[in-house]
Amino acid sequence: MPWLKLKLRVDESHAQPLADAFEEWGAISVTLEDAADQPIFETHWDKNPLWSQVVVTGLFPEHTSTDDILARTRALMHLAEPPPHEIDLLGDEDWAHSWMAHYKPLQVGRGLWVVPSWCAPPEPDAINIILDPGLAFGTGDHPTTSLCLTWLSEQTLAGKTILDYGCGSGILSIAALRLGAHEAFAVDIDPQALEVSRRNAVHNGIHGGMQVMLPSELSPDFQADIVIANILFGTLIELAPEIKARVRPGGWLVLSGLLGSDQAVEVRPYYEPPFAFEQRERQQWVLLAGRKPD
Repeated sequence: MPWLKLKLRVDESHAQPLADAFEEWGAISVTLEDAADQPIFETHWDKNPLWSQVVVTGLFPEHTSTDDILARTRALMHLAEPPPHEIDLLGDEDWAHSWMAHYKPLQVGRGLWVVPSWCAPPEPDAINIILDPGLAFGTGDHPTTSLCLTWLSEQTLAGKTILDYGCGSGILSIAALRLGAHEAFAVDIDPQALEVSRRNAVHNGIHGGMQVMLPSELSPDFQADIVIANILFGTLIELAPEIKARVRPGGWLVLSGLLGSDQAVEVRPYYEPPFAFEQRERQQWVLLAGRKPD
């Protein structure tokens, strides 16, 4: 069955309302993408990050009237003309292949790979995390995630308890357990991320040792040997007291999601002391890792 792909470029204020409307008007999938290769510098823990210019793409059944969709879009946005747009007709095979072709196995640490389910692992004897792109952040290809995975692959995790604060897809918790950690607590405020994390754990043969929950469900006195917070700059500042308190004495804290040294410099005073951080960088993104004194 062919599909109609309709892409519109809109500003931030119209992006989410238009995406919601596309679903109401019959789209089987809707995606939001950066329209100008603009990095996100700031957002809040309880809000979805969006760019100033956004491409909203809806995939509709073949016989959908694009004139009708564009007319509804004009009405929704109170415009005389529809916003800049493209219309393509895709076959099932073209759509699947164009989507899947973007994702290949990715080495993210010593003997650690992230492998889409439709690909053969390049190193069958390595630790291969089977993870498909989905509805939650974290497929290993973003520098912040790969920095965290590389750091984890260098640690001795046997017997350790991990807290993955802002778990997204659950990839860091899954990797830690596959690398020998005793237990991983994957927390996120997004229920959808929690469900994705549970599914990804099952796909990777993890049926115990991974606790998936909201941050509010952690016991007040819970502490972990390693706390990883791969979240956003503003959130790392906002939640600094909570995150610091979750690291047990002698444990490690890993902060990622920092774009550039300026953000790292601004975050450090909220955690130092007691932590003294080492810094790593990849494609302008920064990871901070430091140990809490005994």
